[in-house]
Order: sequence, then structure tokens, then C-alpha cells
Amino acid sequence: MALWRGSAYAGFLALAVGCVFLLEPQLPSSALRSLWSSLQLGPALPGPGSPERRLAAAWDALIVRPARRWRRVAVGVNACVDVVLSGVKLLQALGLNPGNGKDHSILHTKNDLEEAFGHFLGKGAAAERFFSDKDAFSDIAQIASEFPGAQVLLCGPVGPKLHELLDDNVFVPPESLQEVDEFHLILEYQVEEQWGQLTAPHANRFIFSHDLSNGAMNMLEVFVSSLEEFQPDLVVLSGLHMMEGQSKELQRKRLLEVVASISDIPAGVPIHLELASMTNRELMSSIVHQQVFPAVTSLGLNEQELLFLSQSASGPHSSLSSWNGVPDVGVVSDILFWILKEHGKSEIRASDLTRIHFHTLVYHILATVDGHWANQLAAVAAGARVAGTQACATETIDSSRVSLKAPREFLTSRSGAGARVTVNPDEPVVSWHREGVSFHFTPVLVCTDPVRTVGLGDAISAEGLFYSEVHPHH
Repeated sequence: MALWRGSAYAGFLALAVGCVFLLEPQLPSSALRSLWSSLQLGPALPGPGSPERRLAAAWDALIVRPARRWRRVAVGVNACVDVVLSGVKLLQALGLNPGNGKDHSILHTKNDLEEAFGHFLGKGAAAERFFSDKDAFSDIAQIASEFPGAQVLLCGPVGPKLHELLDDNVFVPPESLQEVDEFHLILEYQVEEQWGQLTAPHANRFIFSHDLSNGAMNMLEVFVSSLEEFQPDLVVLSGLHMMEGQSKELQRKRLLEVVASISDIPAGVPIHLELASMTNRELMSSIVHQQVFPAVTSLGLNEQELLFLSQSASGPHSSLSSWNGVPDVGVVSDILFWILKEHGKSEIRASDLTRIHFHTLVYHILATVDGHWANQLAAVAAGARVAGTQACATETIDSSRVSLKAPREFLTSRSGAGARVTVNPDEPVVSWHREGVSFHFTPVLVCTDPVRTVGLGDAISAEGLFYSEVHPHH
């Protein structure tokens, strides 16, 4: 997870750290609000009358804080030290030669790393993989940590380096401390950057690690036991994807324990689960079916995770092998609808799931079961806005550095129940309903020269949660 700025960004560990912290939203410098703000750098003046400028202005008018705000937020349980650097330069330093690119569900060798990195660079897609060879990973990590220009970010088990980087506003239970850090290597690449014959269509990142502590979710019980004293009004969880590095037997056993621990979280406290890149369909299917989804209130995920979820659980459009360019809005909408109708809260189903925040490069969708959430129009707009400011490292949208690439017209469903809608930059949030589920769509102003690609999904989900309001009686 990325450490963005000052005290706040040590805090958004949020989606990652096995610790809890206090939110006092009345204070401008509070950890969560600063955390969910963008970097404080001066933007250029936007171009007059452009669609980008009109859309940004419309967002600003739409984004209002909810009447009831989160005061105490508990966040766990995946923490690490991220080393961020150029993927191409690291592979060159390792003496690896460009190939044609090939995906690997688990990396066993440096050649596997080169092939997987090339595969995803060629697609411009984000991915995360487990590196099975501890010694080989340690050698690569040592080279990466000493690499010129490498940046150390925070992304749980808290080792000495991670603890040193944390702000005082982040409380870490003593039981979360351990003697060594877990390192994740973040290989970034820029738009049109080349690796051999492969060219990146988008800026993005490839993550890999040999992380056994987070993979076993060692701090989950410590995290949950801390909640009784902390008394949060929102819980944010992540890290289930890290279990892919464990054996199948341990995955099954630990997943049952995860469900039991989640069930110990006090009733009435909303739980947001942030998903991440996975390759194990059996594990994903278990997450969907073995009571994890019904136990959480909200989900955050991107297009890769959404399609993989549908493929793993035999959902709609699961015959698609991959997205072809920009994910079709109607297809995305169908899968989101299926998740909430099949696994979400209803009169006949004991489930708490009522909200999904979907994000892809050029647009976002918030889908909610009617009657449970408020201020979602502002929430989806805020999430899209922060994607542009975080990527460009600006305080506000700089229209000279962003581009409107979302479809201007689309079908809201591919099942035959869809309507054709047109996006207007002056009214950038499009809403529709389908059998008790509300959808809010907004374009993203895509940064044309991104400064960072790490942590954008976390920033999007965090900002969306910050502006969301759950109805107290639910």
C-alpha cells in the first residue's frame, strides 16, 4: 500500500495495516481526512470550456459531505513495506532479456518474473503475484532496495522499518509487532514504455512478493480482538488475495477462521472488503460462497478482479477470457447486479452485502441495494476525482493533464434489460435502477502523465467510503 503524504498517508494503511486508528473529522488535519485528500501540489489553470474542465467543475458541485460521518475507523490486516521502482530498469539490472510475455499464477524463477511482467505490461493491466523462492526473492529485493530512484512506501504485521515510518496518529497494537518486515516489490511502467517488442498502452504496475505473514493473515485475530476497546463505526479489511501463496489445505482452514473472526465483529458495524489481483479460482469461489461475502457490507474491486470473480463463481459473462480494451459498461453492470442479487442482502437471504464500488481506468460505478446507503452520487464522483489527482499528484484536477476517455454512450445492461444512456460532462453522474439495485456511473479524468500508479485503487475506495453514509437502522 502506498504512503501518500505526511501523517495521513501513513494512515491508509487503511486497506492494509493490521492496526486501528482514530478519526476525528472535525479536525482539518485528522488522519483519515488527510489520508483521503490528494497531494498538496499546485495545479495549472484548466483550459476554458473543455469537457474535462466542465466535468471537474460539475464534480465539485456534486461532491458534498454526508450528514453522518465516520468518526472511528479500524483497518486491517495486510501490511508491508513497498519498494517502488521502474520495472524495466530492474529487469535490466537483473540481466533478464525481453521475451513475448506469459502469465504465471505463481512466480518460481526470475524468468517467470520477466515473462509475467512483460505479459501485463503489454496489456497495461495491474497484477500481483506470489514469488515462491524465498532466497531468489531476497536477492531481487536487495537489488531493488538499493536501486537508484527506488521509493519506499507503506502498504498487519508491522516490522521495525514499517513501524518507523508510521505516523503517531496510527495506533498499532503491540501484538502486531514482529522482528522483520514483509517487502513487496512494485514494478511501475509508463504509458508507451517498451520491454522488447511489448509496448505498454497504459501506465500501471506489477507487484510481487514472498510474503508469508500476510499470506497467513497472522494478525487477523489480533485485529478483531482490538475492536472491542476501539469501538469503530467502520471496519476496512484487505489481504485475502495474499492467501494464494499458501497450500490449499491451509487456505481452506484459514478461510473458515477468517469467516469466524469477521462474525465476531460487533453487529451493526459496516465492514468494507477490498479485493485485489488473484489467480486461484478455487480460492475466489470459496471467498464468494463460504460466507465471506455475506459477512461484509461493502466491496471494492477493479475490472480484473470483477471478471475473475464471475469466472470463478459461474456468474454472468464468465465465458469472457479477458476484457477487450475498455470494459463494457453493460457487462460490468450485469456482474455487479448478479453479485448483489445472488449474494447480497435480501428478505430471503442472511447477508449484509449492500454496496460495491467498481473502478477501472476510465470510469467508476457504485452499485447499492436500495434503502441502505446515502450520498452515493457524491461518493462515486469523489472516488473518480481522487483517481485523477492522485495519479497526477495535484491538489485539484488539472484539465491540461487529464483526458476524458470514458464511453460517451453505453447500454446499462447486456441482458436485454438495459437502456441506452449518454454521458454529459455537465451532469457527469448517470444513475439507473434495476430490481432494487441502484447504479451510479461517472467517467474518470485520466491523468495523461501519471506520477504514480501505486495505491490508486485504495485512494478511490477510501474517498468513496469517506463520502458514503450508511443508514443507521441497517
